[in-house]
Order: sequence, then structure tokens, then C-alpha cells
Amino acid sequence: MINLKKIQIKSVKFGTNVKVIEPVNLYQCIIDSNCFIGPFVEIQKDAVLGKNNRVQSHTFICSKVKIGNNCFIGHGVMFTNDRFEKGKPSGKNKFRSTIISDNVYIGSNSTILPIKICSKVVIGAGSVVTKNITKPGIYCGNPAKFLRSIK
Repeated sequence: MINLKKIQIKSVKFGTNVKVIEPVNLYQCIIDSNCFIGPFVEIQKDAVLGKNNRVQSHTFICSKVKIGNNCFIGHGVMFTNDRFEKGKPSGKNKFRSTIISDNVYIGSNSTILPIKICSKVVIGAGSVVTKNITKPGIYCGNPAKFLRSIK
């Protein structure tokens, strides 16, 4: 016997003027006004997206992620909420939060560990963000490092 779950939009609190391109999995999350959600995106329980955000295709936003306003999340961006600190999954009760402030642009295929990113930051494509970012600017690499200020 197979337990097949269909693609779904379930118990989502939407603001006004939100555009969603199916197929997607969106459940028990909040997506505020004027957001765009591309196809093949999953946004899990307790994730929150502010206003005027764009989430491109094939992106995974796990629980305990909060994204501010006016952000761009590129194709295939992966958010995590578990650091596997003991060499294995920590379990739901030990998931950590990720906070993305306003005006943050995350390039395609980046991985964002449970951290905080301040406003006015650009994350280069393919970067891995492992530590809090507290200074506006452009960051890239694995691990992501400060490259330069934004002019």
C-alpha cells in the first residue's frame, strides 16, 4: 500500500494580491500581500513571508523561517532549520529559526542555515550562509563571506 499525498495549499494565511504558480506545497504558513510564489516551491508550517517578496521556482522554505519585506529568493534556494550538531537530525523540538530582514536578495542555489541576515544584503548564487550577517553588503562563497559594500 502506498500513502500518496497530493500537492496542496492548505491552511495558508494569504495577504492581498498574492500570485502562486502551481504545483506547490504551501501549508500552515503566512504569505503577506504582493508576493509571488513560483512553481515547485514548498513553504512549511510556521514560515512567514512579509510583503512584496518574490520566491522563484524549486525553493524550499522550512518551518521557523521568517522573511521580511521586499526580498528576492532565487531559484533552488534551500533553507534549513537543523544543524545536525550531533551528526544526525536533532528533531522537531530542537529546530532553530532563520530571520531574513528587509531588502535581502538571495541568489539561486544558495543554502541558508539557521541564522539572521540584516537588511540590505545580497547573497551570491550558490553561496552557503553559515553565520549571522550583521553588516549590509554583498556576500558570496562557501561559507559566504563579505565581498563588498552595496553602492
